[in-house]
Amino acid sequence: MREPFIVLDFETTGMAPNSGARATEIGAVLVQDGRIKAQFQSLMNAGVRIPFFIQELTGITNAMIAKAPPCNEVMRQFHDFIGDTPLVAHNAAFDRKFLDAELSLIGLQARQPMICSMRIARRVFQDAPNHKLGTLVRYAHIEADGVFHRALADAEKTAKLMLKMASHLHESHGLHTVNLELMQRLESTAKAQVANQLRCWNS
Repeated sequence: MREPFIVLDFETTGMAPNSGARATEIGAVLVQDGRIKAQFQSLMNAGVRIPFFIQELTGITNAMIAKAPPCNEVMRQFHDFIGDTPLVAHNAAFDRKFLDAELSLIGLQARQPMICSMRIARRVFQDAPNHKLGTLVRYAHIEADGVFHRALADAEKTAKLMLKMASHLHESHGLHTVNLELMQRLESTAKAQVANQLRCWNS
């Protein structure tokens, strides 16, 4: 995939903004010409305490957040970083909720689509034991540092997963072109129809 896209990941205090959860960290990488070209990472302070079990999961503590810049400052910078570039996230529904919620608090929004690498992986790697990011990294033999549940590390792994899926489609199915349009089509294609979708794409 040669066209640019940005892979993002949020760490948060909970599962849903409408239940009072807020973002604690944002990480993102810009991918272009099949390579990571730039990155964005910051902790952010929303004035909300992180539950103990999430501190254990992510390693992000309340002490770390107390020293972090405020959410509104970080999200303004992040809005500038993404511009109108297409977005990708693993389990995009989760990250989309937090992106929209945090931007709305400062009167901004991101209008571009967000592609879900997890949904795509369910079509491309149908034999994987499950489609969690860690499982897919091991299944697809993606080089990784073993760090999970930190925003930039997970964004980098998701970017590598997207590129690995593109390579797999090219090599295993003889596709001439693998781009974001194809990935978006696969995301909404029933598993049983994936082979037919790929034949039509290549014709």
